[in-house]
This record gives sequence, structure tokens and C-alpha cells, in this order.
Amino acid sequence: MSNRVEIIDRGRGPQLSTSRVTVQDLVPYFQDGSTYEEIIRWIPSLTTEEIAVVECFYRQHKDDLDEQDRRIQRRTEEQVRLQRLRFPELEGTTEERLERLKKLLHQRRLESNGEGNHR
Repeated sequence: MSNRVEIIDRGRGPQLSTSRVTVQDLVPYFQDGSTYEEIIRWIPSLTTEEIAVVECFYRQHKDDLDEQDRRIQRRTEEQVRLQRLRFPELEGTTEERLERLKKLLHQRRLESNGEGNHR
């Protein structure tokens, strides 16, 4: 296996030949103007050479990669929105929610024993 750092495609989009880090993984860092040190703080497995290779690729394909990042962000926002509809935020404090669950459990136990209100 070559130690040469280059951009390849193994089916997940352009990525480093030396790791599973994709170009798209680093796009937000380049968009934010992060330094190599900041990127390494968040992804410590990367070397400055690897970041430089990805940054060069990013600069050459900036418009396409930025558009792809916008689509990814929109899709993620939509998934979060749908998840929040499916599982709304719980109301009340932790203690209040726990008390409601205890009451519900107590009611269901009564119902299963033939007591309490039947629905």
C-alpha cells in the first residue's frame, strides 16, 4: 500500500487514500476558515499533509463541493424536522415527567388487575 497522500474514490465520494476521511468531511472547516491546527483538534488522526491535499482538491472543486454541502445540510435539517414531529419535545421538568409516568404506570396496573377506569 502506498503512503502517498492523494484523493481517491472508494464509492463514498472523494476521500483521502490514507484514511476514510472524505473531502466532504472537511468542507465545513474550509468554509469557516479553520486553521489546520483547529481541524487537527477535531480530527486528530489527520496530518497537515493530508489536510493540505484535501484543501487543494476543495479549492479546485469549490463550487461543486459547496453546493453538495448545501444539499447535505438541507437534507439533515429536514430529517431533524421530521424527527421532531415524530418525537416532540417533552413538556415539563424531569420530575414532572417522572411523576406523570408513575401515575400512568399505576393506572395501567390497576386496569390490568380489573380495577380503575377502562378505556
